[in-house]
Amino acid sequence: MTTADVAQKVVEYNRANKIKEVYAEFYSPDVVSVEAMPGPLQEVRGMDGIQKKMEWWEANNEIHGVEVSEPLVSDSHFAVVYTMDVTNKEMNMRTKSAELAVYEVKDGKVVREQFFYSMG
Repeated sequence: MTTADVAQKVVEYNRANKIKEVYAEFYSPDVVSVEAMPGPLQEVRGMDGIQKKMEWWEANNEIHGVEVSEPLVSDSHFAVVYTMDVTNKEMNMRTKSAELAVYEVKDGKVVREQFFYSMG
């Protein structure tokens, strides 16, 4: 698969809320995932690390809706903007926010993802 193919599938699956399928089909087992927020899950490696991030996210947030932009694709990278409507369970605060996700693709699989968002 080309970078453009992977980008379209990642967007398609995310729009259909097929998050686990995205990881299973389009991610390298050795993927690196980097968050903007400091902490123990700021950078994780492998599918075990991704699973821990997913578990943390689901335990701490209620998702009301997510909009996924069309991907912007270059040779080995693509970027997507996620606009989210989320309630933080601990603070019981609902917010709308956007994050930029930049993905690196090698041999038809995502090998790195990095997220950028405002923490202020």
